[in-house]
Amino acid sequence: MRTTEHNINTLVMIKSIYQSLTKAEQKAADFVLANADETIYSSVTLLAEKARVGETSIIRFCRKLGFKGFQDFKLSIAQDLVNPTEQVHGQIQETDSIETICKKITSHNVSALNDTTNLLSKKELMKATEALINARKIYFFGLGSSGITATDAKYRFMRLGFNADCATDAHIMAMNASLVNKEDVVVGISSSGSTKDLVESVKVAKDNGAHIIALTNHAKSPVTLLGDTVLVAASKETPFHGGAFASKIAQIHVLDLLSTTIGMHNKELSFHAIEKTAKAVVDKLF
Repeated sequence: MRTTEHNINTLVMIKSIYQSLTKAEQKAADFVLANADETIYSSVTLLAEKARVGETSIIRFCRKLGFKGFQDFKLSIAQDLVNPTEQVHGQIQETDSIETICKKITSHNVSALNDTTNLLSKKELMKATEALINARKIYFFGLGSSGITATDAKYRFMRLGFNADCATDAHIMAMNASLVNKEDVVVGISSSGSTKDLVESVKVAKDNGAHIIALTNHAKSPVTLLGDTVLVAASKETPFHGGAFASKIAQIHVLDLLSTTIGMHNKELSFHAIEKTAKAVVDKLF
């Protein structure tokens, strides 16, 4: 029996934790992802032989995914194949037309959103909602591309009436982290979950008592170890496409789900705040 939520797609979870697996476990993951149909009919010995790893590596791989054993893992894979997730229709080729490229990228992004919905823990989403509603102040931390996501999040939550701020500079982030307390919430945003400056600042904030929400595209990463709440967005990367935009779209999708859920739970405050902020900029438009 699985220890994680039953509705999370196992094949999506494998992709999410892939970077945290050992080399032997990654070989097992590669085989399963490429041969899901064959996997459900294999014994642990046969799968180990086909993946060219030891049986113990297969068992460890299953346990890292949250399963008690190999049979539970196979059953979950079989259930996933009954209702498979949307697949990307091939990698982009130099010979593809503009129309084909548009269709492939759209399919790629839609797949990232669908995978995120399957991967996202609804229990963790509710925990994050409650923590944010009760926060004295909300800080969004992010560096590089994730810093842009943090800025977007600050803007959205400010318009909902929350005392929200963001830090996209490592020094400012470190100083903010040193000043938070148990009444504050810090949302650490990192696609890799391994950005050193961000992880260090999140740790300082946690040590000061702040509730930590980790938003990342990798379920097993340093920032998730610090999270009181962990929100995982899907990571859809291909060699040609790079995956940066798809990963960001997945993160924005999670923030959209989170802010909408909060808005519905906090209707009066949110309505008045949106109305006030809209009026504040009405004369800025032609």
